[in-house]
Amino acid sequence: MSLQSLALTENWPVPTAAAAVVLSDGTLAGSHGPTGQRFPLASVTKPLAAYAVLVAYEEGAIDLDEPAGPEGATVRHLLAHTSGLAFDESRVMAAPGTRRIYSNTGFEALGDHVAKATDIPFAEYLHQAVLEPLGMASTSLEGSPAKDGVSTVDDLVRFAAEVQAPRLLDARTVLDAMTVSYPGLTGILPGYGHQRPNDWGLGFEIRDAKSPHWTGASSSPRTFGHFGQSGTFLWIDPDARAACVALTDRAFGPWAVEAWPPFTDAVLTELRG
Repeated sequence: MSLQSLALTENWPVPTAAAAVVLSDGTLAGSHGPTGQRFPLASVTKPLAAYAVLVAYEEGAIDLDEPAGPEGATVRHLLAHTSGLAFDESRVMAAPGTRRIYSNTGFEALGDHVAKATDIPFAEYLHQAVLEPLGMASTSLEGSPAKDGVSTVDDLVRFAAEVQAPRLLDARTVLDAMTVSYPGLTGILPGYGHQRPNDWGLGFEIRDAKSPHWTGASSSPRTFGHFGQSGTFLWIDPDARAACVALTDRAFGPWAVEAWPPFTDAVLTELRG
């Protein structure tokens, strides 16, 4: 299979775009563009960081329900954006578990927490726990675990294949990550406004019935993933048994809001044959 719909990235108003689809059995269904080129990931860094946190949990270095971040918050709260921390500062805006406040600061607190627990800098822990075992040699964390990853489509395909058929984590842990944590909470999805509810798992955003949304109208409610303000996204649709990665070098904006959903719908239509 070689998905023709991936060529739609050529119509995007971006200097460079690369995309690929990988099936749940690890088969590459198609790719388009410079899939070996490194792009800043922005917030697509978060699922990679979350996976490393979950490895630390399974290794026994941390517990998901141990204190972390602001008073009363836990590792789980930080992963699910319910710690109460503000978006990009250390200010506490709500009691843990009461609001969905998307927080870069929360992921930075996670990185600090894992680094302290393991006595390994978080970027190195991510490398040892996730990147190296998956052969993601072109991926690095060059700052904040919330937003400073750099990677390629080829590497993120390896990660998307892992999430669909886990080898580094117990499948039950991954199921927990893709299941809504603290259901029913409202919040703002950056770039798309207020969502009621604004559902997240552990490090992954969950589509559910959100509208508007960056995935497609035909994406299943179980679809989960992340997009980044650098014009990047990764989604995994369990019902379609496939994942899609797209990386560009143009910042997220109205062009992406307009282009990404029909692109995803075209990919899903072709996959469903």
